[in-house]
Amino acid sequence: MAAAPIVIDDADDPRIAEFRDIKERDLTGRQGRFIAEGTVVLRMLAVAHVNDGDFVAEKILLLRNRADGVSEILAQLPDDVPVFIAEAEVLDRIVGFHMHRGVLALGRRRVSATSLIDRLPETALVLVGAGISNHDNAGSMFRNAAAFRADGVFLDETSCDPLYRKALRVSVGSVLSVPYERGGTAEALLAQLAARDFAIWTLSPRGETDIRSIPPSGRMALVVGTEGEGLPQEILSRFRSARIPQSEGLDSLNVATATGIALFAMSSAAGRI
Repeated sequence: MAAAPIVIDDADDPRIAEFRDIKERDLTGRQGRFIAEGTVVLRMLAVAHVNDGDFVAEKILLLRNRADGVSEILAQLPDDVPVFIAEAEVLDRIVGFHMHRGVLALGRRRVSATSLIDRLPETALVLVGAGISNHDNAGSMFRNAAAFRADGVFLDETSCDPLYRKALRVSVGSVLSVPYERGGTAEALLAQLAARDFAIWTLSPRGETDIRSIPPSGRMALVVGTEGEGLPQEILSRFRSARIPQSEGLDSLNVATATGIALFAMSSAAGRI
């Protein structure tokens, strides 16, 4: 059970320094540490922590009147995770803006000894993002991956960090439950997946195959690119392409929406949902 709450009445208290001015100074990318915001994301972080998942909670900061509402979640955490509480005026000064949710946590990603690609099951569905720079889209992609039972998400080095506070919030904590890796080039990653017998399908408005006609296979990868430019031609020309049928005159769907539709179709074809 988490330790008894510690009252913070000074915004400059060094014990909560990591939460200071989080809008301008997000912790993403700093030794795997990040800020989790909201009750739902806190719950997902607690589940990962107690189940020896990929993430642990380091400390919690709450608006005083929110503490009782998350007491069940806090009870799951060990007593070496400090819980701090503050009144609204103090909390707002700490974070640098009005924090109406009043629930924050400092989390850290554990370092895995093996790469995700080597931990995937024999039958697997994965999502690959190339150049996904919008945090809302990144968060939505993880939410889709969780909804349609993808086994992992791979993001190339040009994609944004999904541990950014907004991406985490939009994903409703799915970033903390769906295994993922970020780094390297999309081309190198897809080559590794192909070498491990993944059927790789790129998603494009001009794709050759209707997404509903993709044949199921034991290992499948869906590849999506950034809005506007889409996937690089070298990737589209090397792997099979799929499209989502849509009304004439519409150029393309939002990448988050398209990912959800495509994952649903592929997961359904494979009998996963």
